[in-house]
Amino acid sequence: MMEALVLTGIKELTVKDIDRPKVLPNEVLIHTAFAGICGTDHALYAGLPGSADAVPPIVLGHENSGVVAEVGDAVTNVKVGDRVTVDPNIYCGQCKYCRTGRPELCENLSAVGVTRDGGFEEYFTAPASVVYQIPDNVSLKSASVVEPISCAVHGIKLLKVSPYQKALVIGDGFMGELFVQILQAYGIHQVDLAGIVDEKLAMNKAQFGVQNTFNTKNGDQIPAEEYDVVIEAVGMPQTQEEAIAAAARGAQVLMFGVGGPDATFEMNTYEIFQKQLTIQGSFINPNSFEDSLALLSSGKLNVEALMSHELDYKTVDDFVNGKLGVVSKAVVKVGGEEA
Repeated sequence: MMEALVLTGIKELTVKDIDRPKVLPNEVLIHTAFAGICGTDHALYAGLPGSADAVPPIVLGHENSGVVAEVGDAVTNVKVGDRVTVDPNIYCGQCKYCRTGRPELCENLSAVGVTRDGGFEEYFTAPASVVYQIPDNVSLKSASVVEPISCAVHGIKLLKVSPYQKALVIGDGFMGELFVQILQAYGIHQVDLAGIVDEKLAMNKAQFGVQNTFNTKNGDQIPAEEYDVVIEAVGMPQTQEEAIAAAARGAQVLMFGVGGPDATFEMNTYEIFQKQLTIQGSFINPNSFEDSLALLSSGKLNVEALMSHELDYKTVDDFVNGKLGVVSKAVVKVGGEEA
């Protein structure tokens, strides 16, 4: 038996003793070190869909790191004792999207921590095909957020970025803060940040080279028609409209923030035409884990500076219910660096 935090129903999380999972021939058993909590977990907790539907009882935790405890007979890419992280998304390989190079749109998508048990337990399993070794100079704590890094990297790879461009990130949550560092790592010479928390805006300016910050909650105005690349990392109609307004001629706007299933925002169709804008959606993270691990290993990303809370199973419920105040990024310490 092992301890796990189980989603037992809508807005119901229970710490339970459950059986340690058995390993299939193509799977890896991982002793969990850290598991990150993200907006998708908030949605799944509330009964909303993530990358797929989560049907209770299920162990969440699709951002994770750990140490290989056992491998199936057919596994050759990792061995017992390896420090690893896991891409949670598992593609079928047979639908038209998988067969035309767009696996993120897979019609039969499954995911660790969404449709199968994830990292909010002492041990979890994953297909060997989605398990990645961690570079020696990357901590298990940092590696627990490779999945959100990879989602941002996928978004950037959908764009055409060049050093001359000026970029704006709208949203000072964890994903927006990640985009600041990743855009710089991809060579953009100026990255500005709009948000609503003075402390976060100041930190990103002082530590991560943001040139201009705008606190829209305090009435700061984002410059109109100023930016070649705009990343919308909030998912609200107001910020989506702000992203379009901030876009210069020929700009690219990445609509990364996850909006409500029924939410809409207004666009002036002539403005899209006259500015020749590219408005790009971005879903999950195909083929982006290697780049994300390389960015971490290179030192171009400092993710631990963005981790504001380290939780245990018993405090996760407080977090998802908003009782912990302002949180930049929370991770659950399961086995820790000693996993």
